[in-house]
Amino acid sequence: MRHSPLPSILRKVYEEKALGLDLNDGSGVVAGGSTGVRGWFGLGLCQVVGVLMLVSLVGCGPPRWLSGRGRVVIGAKNFTEQVVLGELLAQEIEAVAAEEGRPERVERRFYLAGSYICQQALVSGRIDGYVEYSGTALTAILKQPLPPADARSADAVRATVARLYAERYGVRVGRGLGFEDTFAMVVRGEDARRLGLRTISDVVRAGPDWRLGVGYEFEERPDGLRGLEAAYGLRFGTAPRVMDLGLLYRALVAGQVDMVAGNSTDGPIRALGLVALEDDKHYFPPYEAVPLVREESIREHPEMGVAMERLAGRVSAEEVRGMNDAVDSQHKDVGEVVRAFRVGKGL
Repeated sequence: MRHSPLPSILRKVYEEKALGLDLNDGSGVVAGGSTGVRGWFGLGLCQVVGVLMLVSLVGCGPPRWLSGRGRVVIGAKNFTEQVVLGELLAQEIEAVAAEEGRPERVERRFYLAGSYICQQALVSGRIDGYVEYSGTALTAILKQPLPPADARSADAVRATVARLYAERYGVRVGRGLGFEDTFAMVVRGEDARRLGLRTISDVVRAGPDWRLGVGYEFEERPDGLRGLEAAYGLRFGTAPRVMDLGLLYRALVAGQVDMVAGNSTDGPIRALGLVALEDDKHYFPPYEAVPLVREESIREHPEMGVAMERLAGRVSAEEVRGMNDAVDSQHKDVGEVVRAFRVGKGL
């Protein structure tokens, strides 16, 4: 079987995230960008085989119906909030199935390396569903242009996303969970106070010497870095430092970068006294958290559709921020955190 080359975003993820390479250069500086030849030839045989197996499992493994497994499989990307939301969806499906006298254990397939992997796993039947963000689905997956600012309402974006997923992939887009997790340009609190930074536009006058840190996807996606720079006229003294999402705030607090492209519901923003700048030019589209589930899977497991409806509108931005913080900062078990949230909601 022939294989297409991995997209550049995946090459970076496999080199630095999946392989677990050291991102510290010895001086305490978090490394960004691809490790290139050094990264690959510095690996042991077991690590290389592990990466090849991961690619094979995601891209070439048999769909669930061919492998003889009828269990529901829920996926999630490789950051805390995604794992929280994947666990929330999985627990709710299990609860509905138990109420209907058909108790079953949902298989969790979390820490998939980004939107591209989740999408491929979904459409090929290797997972039955996961939670995506409407703006990400629109631009990064469905490859639609950013709509005009006056046509970027959450309802309009969700309607377009729902129509295209149904037409192209036979996937149902559920109603929103109740919050948006938009991109957030985040700076240190002391810098915001010292320089009077409140909006992204304010950064322009901070000077071209500022250093930017971004995740792999943000560097390349159509609603990401290049469009942001054009919309705001942002210029930086050096090329952005590209790193795993889990390293962004560490690099910002350590003074290795001056601004990062994070997410508005990230727990460290509040915990570390950071400041998320206002998107005063409304560049980013809505990023409403919505479940994506295969229609074929819902026909086979109707409890999935019931669970999606039960969760609609039940999660606020503050609540998901609290769950993220409980997992990240308080090191609580994600299953226990989600279970406590569900109990509090009467689910």
